[in-house]
Amino acid sequence: MAGLTSADMKNTGKRVMALDYGARTVGVAVSDELLLTAQPREIIRRERENKLRKTLTRIGELIQEYRVGVIVLGLPLNMDDSAGARAQASCEFQKMLEERFGLPVVLSDERLTTVEADELMSRMDIRGKDRKEYVDMLAANVILQEYLENHREQCREILGRDIPGASAGS
Repeated sequence: MAGLTSADMKNTGKRVMALDYGARTVGVAVSDELLLTAQPREIIRRERENKLRKTLTRIGELIQEYRVGVIVLGLPLNMDDSAGARAQASCEFQKMLEERFGLPVVLSDERLTTVEADELMSRMDIRGKDRKEYVDMLAANVILQEYLENHREQCREILGRDIPGASAGS
């Protein structure tokens, strides 16, 4: 990301990106420019959990490529609303993303998104080993689609523009 400052990042934003942050993968989904739909993009893989340099570089490239203005990061809370080790890791990753890119990073409850992704893969007839190739990316897609549907006004405020279906008073 040489030459791209956080000020540059702030001025690029037209879309929302969702990340499903895992121990060795990050699933990525990006909205359309109208902020109506989420599209799965890719899974960023790494050898070890704490080796994030290449992961952050790739996220920065995607931010620039898709002109992202907001990042939605899945927060893996436990079913009893408690925050375990993965939720803590996500909060640390949130801070890292905010510091590196200067964009708002919103945490979004991701409980059951993997279940939804599995159901989607079953409907798409994706079986066995192939599921691993898609699950994190599809989970990010579910996180983003739910966020777009439930937080239109927040997106409008953060991105500073009108969004279809988001009224000023909602």
